[in-house]
Amino acid sequence: MLRKVKKRWTPANWASWKPFGIGEQYPNNYWEVFRASWLSRDQLPYAWRILNQGVCDGCALGTTGMQDWTLDGLHVCNVRLRLLRLNTMPALDPQILADVSQLKGKSGAELRELGRLPYPMLRRQGEPGFSRVSWEEALSLVAERIRASTPERLGFYLTSRGTVNETYYLAQKAVRALGSNNIDNAARICHSPSTAALKTTLGVGATTCSYKDWIGTDLLVFIGSNVANNQPVTVKYLHYAKKAGTRIVVINNYKEPGMERYWVPSIVESALFGTQFAERFFLVNVGGDMAFLNGTLKHMLANGWVNPSFIDHYTTGLEALKAELENQTWEDLERESGASQAEMYAFAQMVGEAQKAVFVWSMGVTQHECGEDNVRSIINLALSKGFVGREGCGLMPIRGHSGVQGGAEMGAYATVLPGGKPITPENADQLSRQWGFEVPTTPGLIAPAMIDAAHAGNLDLLFSVGGNFLEVLPEPDYVLAALERVPLRVHMDIVCSPQMLLPAEAVLLLPATTRYEVPGGVTETSTERRVIFSPEVSGPRIGEARPEWQVFMELAQRARPERAAQLQVEGTPAIRAEIARVIPQYAGIQHLQQAGDQFQYGGSHLCFGWNFPTADGKAHFAVVSPPKRQLPEGCFWVTTRRGKQFNSMVQERKDAITGAVREAVLINPIDAERFALQNGDPVVLKNERGEFKGRVYMAPVKPGNLQIHWPEGNLLLDRNRRSQEGVPDYNAVVQLEKLG
Repeated sequence: MLRKVKKRWTPANWASWKPFGIGEQYPNNYWEVFRASWLSRDQLPYAWRILNQGVCDGCALGTTGMQDWTLDGLHVCNVRLRLLRLNTMPALDPQILADVSQLKGKSGAELRELGRLPYPMLRRQGEPGFSRVSWEEALSLVAERIRASTPERLGFYLTSRGTVNETYYLAQKAVRALGSNNIDNAARICHSPSTAALKTTLGVGATTCSYKDWIGTDLLVFIGSNVANNQPVTVKYLHYAKKAGTRIVVINNYKEPGMERYWVPSIVESALFGTQFAERFFLVNVGGDMAFLNGTLKHMLANGWVNPSFIDHYTTGLEALKAELENQTWEDLERESGASQAEMYAFAQMVGEAQKAVFVWSMGVTQHECGEDNVRSIINLALSKGFVGREGCGLMPIRGHSGVQGGAEMGAYATVLPGGKPITPENADQLSRQWGFEVPTTPGLIAPAMIDAAHAGNLDLLFSVGGNFLEVLPEPDYVLAALERVPLRVHMDIVCSPQMLLPAEAVLLLPATTRYEVPGGVTETSTERRVIFSPEVSGPRIGEARPEWQVFMELAQRARPERAAQLQVEGTPAIRAEIARVIPQYAGIQHLQQAGDQFQYGGSHLCFGWNFPTADGKAHFAVVSPPKRQLPEGCFWVTTRRGKQFNSMVQERKDAITGAVREAVLINPIDAERFALQNGDPVVLKNERGEFKGRVYMAPVKPGNLQIHWPEGNLLLDRNRRSQEGVPDYNAVVQLEKLG
């Protein structure tokens, strides 16, 4: 049984005795409510219906309206409120795009504020801007280019903000009907290492537990994850976890203020006095997580703080891992992790004492060259105690986008088919029989590889639903050159983004509907594997905007008319019925038809009762070894972080949680003193990739490490540094110089 939440107020958990944290740095969530209301004042009834009826298009916690399945009460966070205006804003004036030179230098935020894209618009080489075209002209142009090209020279990409299962499923079906597996989505550059590691060790590819397991478990560990910033509703879960006696620990290279304490606006006690969350921070070097976790496991094995019965009966591979750990000296582990042997012992003792624990991680773990092994090191630690497949236990790669979990599961992925099945001749043949046309049998181009192909002149068409390669990938100049070399770029979105304005032989803009505008309703899959129905919400509609799935189907029918009969679909209910037939784990999706309908595939816990769907029925420990790294004298590890933004959509210059502005270089005071730096001093970070000019911001960062904001810091990153799954490494080594 999980511990029960104490109903009485608990002053021991308060962040401050000052009412409402007067004078403290934290977000003013009440202001966010007023701000969202003011911005949508022209469509307030519609905005209210979106919030009250629709499924949140922010992070992947998952809601139905403003309620969830973890806690009672209303749930609406500042992430969702900031995104609300994208769904209620009017159309832009097409004349604004007639000459894009007047838009040069505008930020992504300024372009979004122009309004919704209302019509298909085309810009040909040499033209100053875009002209309106009909859907017939637009789709004919794309279909002609597809027929004139070959499948390997086509690229299709889908972002995850607001993208729904129905779109993912039919998009990948359409692309495979064109004879290509070159389709990828935003899951590639966030949690593909998590999926790969979980599948090879546990036989599953998703979060093994539920959010409810956070509240009342013994130990809740966050590794490279800042949920207070990226999934703000979770602070309610953390508040009640603390009231139930759960110990919260954070492993990171920065003592994130929001993970230390927060004023939860919807809970009176916390709104007044705040809540202390993490009782212990273990600060490690950028990229030092694996070494820290390996050292923790060494201590646990040496002290007998493991579960031998579980290990003997339900796992395999520990002996090989033990042998590898014996070869990893404490000196090496301390140098790589940046933490002491004593700190690893302290964490090992906490894990050893716990009877239940949940491990949560995010981009700080996966976006490294060794991202897959970083995740495996977390799994190793959980398996040593049997912290999987039972109440209050689990492994959770938490998602930052509401649509991302379903992307790969629907098959919108260059390396897997629907259901997460690997692309093999056998699996492709089975799918071919279901669909009635031949499915390609070789893996396609992943998202970063599409840009490489474009740069090399090997891509004739890039069709991007949402997304903003220009601001999310390393080496922006390289990405810019690549995008300009694609003969036809198609951008389907609800608003403008900077990459749309880049010239090419032809650039086509297609207006998309939001998830709330799709007839028949749609579904999304949350981090905890909950498939949730989001109904169509009555309200204004924008110009000639269309659902993405309709466009993909019609495009495939035009380009491959001989397969048109196999590509007919009557609406989203029919799509869900087909998903249920093709993807067994999603059986039940066909019954979702009104607000509140949902189900959690796999139940509350995957691997329940320690039944692992691996070839031998056991969980597998993995042999992982931290990479040998040497920090040159006078250099720093630097990592990129999020501020007040949603993915690449920067919303404010200043982060309300940290107080840092976009050009801030977060540095430890010890390092600042060494360079004779004061708060606000201008500095430049340099490496062989580029230079970043910013200003010093004192912060509790691990000495020897720096943090800068993303995507501003992408010019320091090496595009060739990627994980096994193709995730860019969003970290670098830099020199720091003080500017005069």
